[in-house]
Amino acid sequence: MPGDGILSGPLDLDGPRRRPPSYPTVEGTRGLEVLHRATGVEGTVVGFEHGGVAIRDRRSGAKRLVRLDPGGFRVGGRPVTLVPPAPASRGPRPAGRTASGSTAVRDRRARVARAGRILVEGVHDAELVEKVWGDDLRVEGVVVERLDGMDDLAAVVAEFAPGPGRRLGVLLDHLVDGTKEARAAAAVRHPHVLVTGTPYVDVWQAVRPRAAGIEAWPVIPRGRPWKEGVIAALGVRATPGEFWRTLLGRVSSYADLDPTLVGAVEQLIDFVTEG
Repeated sequence: MPGDGILSGPLDLDGPRRRPPSYPTVEGTRGLEVLHRATGVEGTVVGFEHGGVAIRDRRSGAKRLVRLDPGGFRVGGRPVTLVPPAPASRGPRPAGRTASGSTAVRDRRARVARAGRILVEGVHDAELVEKVWGDDLRVEGVVVERLDGMDDLAAVVAEFAPGPGRRLGVLLDHLVDGTKEARAAAAVRHPHVLVTGTPYVDVWQAVRPRAAGIEAWPVIPRGRPWKEGVIAALGVRATPGEFWRTLLGRVSSYADLDPTLVGAVEQLIDFVTEG
């Protein structure tokens, strides 16, 4: 709707730009028959782990972990984006729901903090997680801490000393094969550590364009600062901090977020609270 988005005026994108293809999303429920387009692995979904999806290979019977690229799978003969299934609501079911879609728990104090923690990459990620999942996290006693960059992730995990009853969840941006984030995730594999994430360069992209009031997130050439490039492409006069405050203000619930982020955060909450 004109005038209803982040933008105060028309976009000037300096001519036509090629938009990435859009694929329907399908929940990767356990047992779903899928074909991974990049590798040809065909089988049934076992579960989501380490930022990818585990598939039981139909030919070998082995469990294969493959990446979660947009449009990276075929289900029923059509290319789709596979996302983690929406989790069931936790706890009792009085009237009302939280921003995450869980049933709101009334008249219950926040639980004493667990030994387990969730680390998120940067202040914007932390603010978004707090806005949507804050109520759930307080009820479950899960503390979210900010990871200022992920270059020292291995040292942070080692210092945390994960173990039974002391699980660690990590949320990363741009968790796709070949990135430094994927290499960092592989370096901290541990039975009591779970790393999840989204394929997006920045958490801004995890906000659905319709919620942001734009048609699509612009594609920024590699090597150009991403946040500044987005602001310039959208024709917005704002600093990255100002733009983020406006964008965050337009998020009211999990429905305003991409399913990949929703699934990644819910996986971490479930993982930390199970241990």
